[in-house]
Amino acid sequence: MRVGYGFRSTRLRDTNLKLWKQTLLSLVLIAVAFVTWSWAYPGAHDVLVRNGLEQISLFAPDTDAGQASAAAGQNGAGQRGRRGGREAIVVVAPVTEGVVNDKLTAIGTGQAVQSVSVRTLVSGQIAEIPVRPGGKVERGDVLIRLDAAEEELAVERARLTVEDAAAKVTRLQSLVASSAVSSVEADQAQNALDAAKVALREAELDLSRRTVTAPISGSLGILAVNTGDYVTSQSEIASIDDRSQILIEFYVPERFASGMEIGKQVTALASSRPGERFSGEISAVDNRVDEASRTLRVRAQIANDDDTLRAGMSFEVTMGFEGERWPAVDPLAIQWDSAGSYVWQITDSTARRVDVAIIQRNSDSVLVKADLTPGDEVVTEGVQSVRPGATVRIIDGSQQPAGNRQQGAAEEPTAQRSTSEAAGGNGA
Repeated sequence: MRVGYGFRSTRLRDTNLKLWKQTLLSLVLIAVAFVTWSWAYPGAHDVLVRNGLEQISLFAPDTDAGQASAAAGQNGAGQRGRRGGREAIVVVAPVTEGVVNDKLTAIGTGQAVQSVSVRTLVSGQIAEIPVRPGGKVERGDVLIRLDAAEEELAVERARLTVEDAAAKVTRLQSLVASSAVSSVEADQAQNALDAAKVALREAELDLSRRTVTAPISGSLGILAVNTGDYVTSQSEIASIDDRSQILIEFYVPERFASGMEIGKQVTALASSRPGERFSGEISAVDNRVDEASRTLRVRAQIANDDDTLRAGMSFEVTMGFEGERWPAVDPLAIQWDSAGSYVWQITDSTARRVDVAIIQRNSDSVLVKADLTPGDEVVTEGVQSVRPGATVRIIDGSQQPAGNRQQGAAEEPTAQRSTSEAAGGNGA
């Protein structure tokens, strides 16, 4: 019994000893990993500060430490200081100014400045078509004539009735003067004459409606009828377009509604005539924004003196605006972390983190909302070595250290400083 108890006690002590060693080893590994992370990751101090653990930060950015490390490097000690304390080598580019919402391009459809669909007011058979389809017509030109034999007879009868009534009135008036007839009979004859004249005008109106004329001047479309066809008031005879000017109807986003004013200049490009630009102006703006599409209906008017444009054509309409101006930075300057996007601004060789909100991305610049002004310098290369408040050294290609040329990627990245002229080309 005693032998068995002693064996169990020894095994329990061995187990406790192994557990203690494992715990100690785990703590050592965690400490080593924390120190390595704090030394190797430039943003370690910032992460600890954001989580309220600033007191355990081992490599907080310190100007005095950076200067001491730089002095040690200049003395040729041969050993590098802490990563966060040494002077970072960076490339910078100036902040420029970009413009957004300074131009609007929309697709629209062309319409004739005036267009009518010609129909007859009466029914009948087409007797004559004296115009050529597709040609030019003037207002009042005859387009078609309907069979009007009955109406011509009606006019002739009405004219004879008027003549007979007029003769009767003349005869009775002479008799009234000699007291042969009463004035009542003369008045009745005059009323009959007036009624006959009204009937004559009615007959002439019916006859005139057998001839269809052009209501406006313009280009006649292809006729939808032929000689001998029977047409009614519902039959469309032809269409006439006044193409002296072309109306382009298009829609713009609601954010541009305040900039839509009658008379504002526009430039139109016809899809069927590439390379040709047509100038015009806004002629009408709708009074409300469409709730479904959140767009505003706009109509522009352009000249068509040479009659090269047609109704129904597709147009690309462009308008210019004053736009909104924002700071523009090099795309390489934008960095990200858990707090969002930011850039490193360099002032008097000292780095400062500036949070930015991206407004628009272009191929050669990024427009941002930030506490930056044109001419400020931001880091574009070497960003992994920069820390808040740390001193940096800005170099260009002619100042590249020999160690960098020999070791390549093992050293800090170096490149030339971007010039203001180059940055100006990267503006909005």
